Amino acid sequence: MTAPHEPIPGTTIFDGRMAMKGYPLNKMCYSFNEAAARQEFLADEEAYCAKFGLTDEQKTAIRERNALALLAAGGNIYYLAKFIGMLGLNVQDIGAQQTGMTVEEFKAKLKAAGN
Repeated sequence: MTAPHEPIPGTTIFDGRMAMKGYPLNKMCYSFNEAAARQEFLADEEAYCAKFGLTDEQKTAIRERNALALLAAGGNIYYLAKFIGMLGLNVQDIGAQQTGMTVEEFKAKLKAAGN
């Protein structure tokens, strides 16, 4: 069992520091609850990212559609779910990326663990 202070391999710990770092990104992703916001983003992604003050790191991760980089840039998975949902992905897709598994392998692992 991993001690509470030891990171889990492949996992970005979302703590207070990461919350501050990711605030603009998470605020933008929260805005995707509204259809008009999603449309505005898709019409001009750069302008929409600038509207929320995303860092260069966050904008690059958005451009590259890199969910793991978004987590490393302070993204909270619950807010990022709004963005990744626009890409046709879900949280299990991200879990698979984090563990280096295929989605099918990741789902099987969850099922075997009783989740």
